[in-house]
Amino acid sequence: MRLSQLAASLPALEVRPDSDPDITLVTDDSREVVPGALFVAYRGVSVDGHRFIADAIARGAAAVVGEAQIDLTAENAKAAEIKKNGSALSASSAVKIPYLRVRNGREAFAYLHAAWNGLPARRLIMIGVTGTDGKTTTTNLIYSILKAAGIRAGMISTVSAVVGDDVIDTGLHVTTPDADDLQRYLRRMVDAGLTHCVLEVTSHGLEHHRVDACEFDVAVVTNITHEHLDLHGSLAAYRAAKARLFESLATAHNKGVPKTAILNLDDSSFDELLDRAECRVLAYSTARWNADVRAADIQYAPDAIRFRAVGRGYTVPVETTFVGEHNVSNCLAAIGATVDALCIEPDAARRGIAALKGVPGRMERIDAGQNFTAVVDFAHTPNALAKAIAAARTMTTGQVIVAFGSAGLRDREKRRLMGEVAGRLADKIVITAEDPRTESLDAIMQMTAGAVAAQGRVEGVDFWRVPDRGEAIAFACSLARPGDVVMACGKGHEQSMCFGETEYPWDDRQAMRAALKGTPLQTLPTASMKNAE
Repeated sequence: MRLSQLAASLPALEVRPDSDPDITLVTDDSREVVPGALFVAYRGVSVDGHRFIADAIARGAAAVVGEAQIDLTAENAKAAEIKKNGSALSASSAVKIPYLRVRNGREAFAYLHAAWNGLPARRLIMIGVTGTDGKTTTTNLIYSILKAAGIRAGMISTVSAVVGDDVIDTGLHVTTPDADDLQRYLRRMVDAGLTHCVLEVTSHGLEHHRVDACEFDVAVVTNITHEHLDLHGSLAAYRAAKARLFESLATAHNKGVPKTAILNLDDSSFDELLDRAECRVLAYSTARWNADVRAADIQYAPDAIRFRAVGRGYTVPVETTFVGEHNVSNCLAAIGATVDALCIEPDAARRGIAALKGVPGRMERIDAGQNFTAVVDFAHTPNALAKAIAAARTMTTGQVIVAFGSAGLRDREKRRLMGEVAGRLADKIVITAEDPRTESLDAIMQMTAGAVAAQGRVEGVDFWRVPDRGEAIAFACSLARPGDVVMACGKGHEQSMCFGETEYPWDDRQAMRAALKGTPLQTLPTASMKNAE
């Protein structure tokens, strides 16, 4: 593809190219550069990509996109020196190459990959789902409703990408895929003849411009609570990042579908998002009469929820195997996005919700014939943990026993808040590891334990610290009596746990099964695990 074709996609090009080479690859990793590549440099979280421009030129880059003002002559001289030292074997670096300056390199990277893949989002009805908790469940509910309506839809969640019969793993830790992968998935959907895509949108995906050029038609929010303040700095900044999804509706390509924001009238984010959404707004609520779609006659059972969804001109009975009040809200969000925003028949929503029997790692029951209920859930925020424990209360009249931790190198305040929630709401608590990374696991657990104790709980009586997560889950199970609920929270479907800088294979569901069989999994050798420093 010619550089001019790619450059035409950029929303804020400050310095235009003075030549038009044929581009063979678009990459932000100088190590991937091959002759003819377009290298995109931007200031990352810990590394400034502009440092690698000379290396990219030495490897044969045909053009460079960046945020900073650079001296291309100097970069060419550096590239020549790199080649002289034998670290690259490309064509002569003395050839002048174009440098395109942009306002934001990450943004440019997303738009360039959209153009490289033929602007696939413009050929799909795009539904984006954001929020702190409930995104994955709501994304899956919308996808299931679309399928029930006979619509050829794809889905990209933090669990996987689904394109027709193909299910593609999207990585070890939950976040929106990088822009290059994301645009490739969308192109695959177009090539497969799909017409709709449901995309789970994380705050990291928004902050790092991964979902730019996704041309959303419908945007949905579940809730916005305390999370990722390590990245955003404040709750206000976190909300502002989430709001970008709704602001993007105003400038997205017109595909003949009214741009629509689906907002949660029960959440504190409603007023701010209402102000930022310059499009049609539809509200949902578990109870408030003035919502566009609300719930009535809610009935909670240990294995199901039943209610009536009451919209503008329709009422539909809903039954789902999901539990907890938060899943009533998730169902309403999905109904709003499909029935109200996309004019899908209400009965398709009923059938789609009923057809979805579960989402990996979301209140997922593990049954090995034990006389209590064992659950694995992704709850890794204070709000999600509170909702998960409340959901467990609808499943039992006995104890709710919870094992959980808090991640290292992430929002430190959350460790205290998680401890307060558990100390206030659970009957018995086991504090353990959850991706401590390079921080001291003992220090992380100490902060959480202090918050639990502040709620009047006594260590060794109704809460414990068990560093090895496998042993912690087994210990939690050992505390259970017939009819109780034991929950392992925080990892959900994730397939690894990070100690130091190493990702070790890990699956809470396997750990729970092993614990129920009396053969607990060990997370890591004890010496490595206690202090991953």
